[in-house]
Amino acid sequence: MLVKQIQYQLMLFFRRPAALFFVIVMPVVLLALLTQILGNDPIPGQTTTSAQFYTPALAVFGVVTACFTYLAVSTATSRDQGILKRIRGTPLPPSVYMTARIISVTVIALISAALVIASGVIFLDVEMQWDKAVAGLFILVTGGLSFAALGMMVVALCRSSETVQAVVNATLLPLAFLSEIFIRPGRELPDWMIWTADFFPLKHFSVALGNAFKPSLEGYGFTWTDADDAFSVLPEFLILLAWGLFAGVIAVRFFKWDVRL
Repeated sequence: MLVKQIQYQLMLFFRRPAALFFVIVMPVVLLALLTQILGNDPIPGQTTTSAQFYTPALAVFGVVTACFTYLAVSTATSRDQGILKRIRGTPLPPSVYMTARIISVTVIALISAALVIASGVIFLDVEMQWDKAVAGLFILVTGGLSFAALGMMVVALCRSSETVQAVVNATLLPLAFLSEIFIRPGRELPDWMIWTADFFPLKHFSVALGNAFKPSLEGYGFTWTDADDAFSVLPEFLILLAWGLFAGVIAVRFFKWDVRL
């Protein structure tokens, strides 16, 4: 049942041209625009180019768009249309249905990230760090699941799909700028912006995957170390895990299968 539901959710997604564009195509378009507008020269004070920075950053943006925005909006819309209530009345276990939705958006997120990374490697001379690839994939999956939990938390706390859409857009886009997904490193941001970005999980997600693309960092990503030139995803993993668990508890506690009046 789970496999069939995952296939069904993926089929629904790929039959929605607007969702397909914004989740999978838009990050690639942004990568092309940013590297063309800002150039692909080495970032001041670093050895990496703009494309080497923007490729993992926009891969993260694609993952969050799928696991947070698309999951939240599509789930809330299904609830408003009475689809979730009807599914609750079928023999299909609710846990199987929700698990299928989360797994399917994680698959979509990985497709989006893979397309962004492939575009960077093929067209912008992005250098893959294959010794860090396992850690990069690990943080992509962890981040996707964490933001999926956050998306479900938003659905649980909001009454309608219109409210959900407003909340996810109002939180994701400002945090994307604060988390330096669209801004190259080296810019001096006000302290309050830095503190805000450090509190929320998006910056930690972006930093972890971005470090997996830095040739200057050594290591495979799964060791604890304080060295400046060492690569580790474990600190960011714990932050993403904490946010995911927190959001998951809220989502389970307050989620409703039918419209709340």
